[in-house]
Amino acid sequence: MAFRNRRAANLPAKLSRSWLLVNASKPEDFGPALASEADSVIFDMEAAVPDDKKDAAREAVVEALSTGMTAWVRVNGIDTDFWAKDLADLSKAPGLRGVMLAMTEKPEQVTYTAMRLQAGTPVLALVESALGIESATAIASAPGTFRLAFGVNDFRKDTGVSGDPLALAYARGKLVVASRVGKLPGAIDGPPAPGADAAEVLADSAITASMGMTGKLALSRTQVDEINRGLSPSTDELSWAHDMLDAHAAGATVGDGSYLPRLARAQKIADLADSYGLWNA
Repeated sequence: MAFRNRRAANLPAKLSRSWLLVNASKPEDFGPALASEADSVIFDMEAAVPDDKKDAAREAVVEALSTGMTAWVRVNGIDTDFWAKDLADLSKAPGLRGVMLAMTEKPEQVTYTAMRLQAGTPVLALVESALGIESATAIASAPGTFRLAFGVNDFRKDTGVSGDPLALAYARGKLVVASRVGKLPGAIDGPPAPGADAAEVLADSAITASMGMTGKLALSRTQVDEINRGLSPSTDELSWAHDMLDAHAAGATVGDGSYLPRLARAQKIADLADSYGLWNA
């Protein structure tokens, strides 16, 4: 049995920065993924698995989640022949943390998915098309939706836009605003390019953070550390928060109208840093 990274296992999924996708047809990769520093791990039964291997991949995932492993699972889209079987089998797996629904385009798709799982199982809506982006606010408000995620590559195929951050800014912004309107945790961005080196992953994560997104998909374990670093409070932010909270504890008085908002921001940084194991590092 593989053991989950203890820090990551204790982190609420609403705070997960790195979401590591693992090919569901390669169960030998499940253990190393769960032991990694990825905040959340997703066994991918959709894009990573060809149609003729879907059944075997599903069996491998259910077996893993029934024998001690815990993970999220990306299930096939509601319009495929695999969606119903995916949910029927996963609903019995004790180690299922939640599902990522591929090709989410309508709010009822999330609700129908949640209804086929054990009560309370969270559904992460993966938005991958122009229709999905335009429906993002409704999807975010649908019963069962836990967080929104951006399927960048399929969105680009659907719309023809480039990978330039400016070209993708509208779609990312829609997911961020929709998440806020729906009172969800921050949206999850698409992954860095396959084979991206550490500097490229960190730069890509900086774009994610600048757009207000708080999570990011990862295609390999080598991308996880930089994603976590890029989506965590910076050293300067930690230092500022320390100073602000120390001064307040020492009796600093309210000097102007910005004091209380700055204090709230400092406390938020401290809470996040504590959750990520950074505050006293």
